[in-house]
Amino acid sequence: MTPPTRRTWSRRGHTPVVTVRGRSQRRLSIAALTCYRTGHRSRLIYRPKRHPDHRSGQRRSFAWTDYRDLLIAAHHQLGAPLVLIWDNLNVHRDARLRAFIDAQDWLRVYYLPPYAPDLNPVESIWSLLRRSSQANRAFTDPDHLLGVLRRGLRQLQYRREVIDGCLAVTGLNLTTSRLQAR
Repeated sequence: MTPPTRRTWSRRGHTPVVTVRGRSQRRLSIAALTCYRTGHRSRLIYRPKRHPDHRSGQRRSFAWTDYRDLLIAAHHQLGAPLVLIWDNLNVHRDARLRAFIDAQDWLRVYYLPPYAPDLNPVESIWSLLRRSSQANRAFTDPDHLLGVLRRGLRQLQYRREVIDGCLAVTGLNLTTSRLQAR
């Protein structure tokens, strides 16, 4: 929960110091999808997850079942088949998740090349979120951080032009390969 600093100031000759109460070992994870469908508005679908304290020995990140549930929710919310372009996170390549994906006729997955964050539009979303709602802020506890993250993501959800920009900056073609009826 160390606050990201975007800009600060101090008197000339004095180095600015950002005081932080301490580091928490609790962890928050957020999985997000930026979605595009021809003729419809772009969407941002996300799921936050708060993990238990590190001493409990439980997993401190999203499991394959969490990603499965996110994909099912996105399919229901969008009401259409999904073509998913994923990075090479180890959980995305889990055998159980692959078996789930192979069993679905509404889901097709392509993987980005390794070390290509510039092709992932969600990385732009994280960058915007970090520079806007999280910048120059110290969070009192994980609930405070989670509330700010949800509020920031909700604001981004309603800004179609921002999501379109995050999709466009990847350079990926956003048109369908099917012939359009004239």
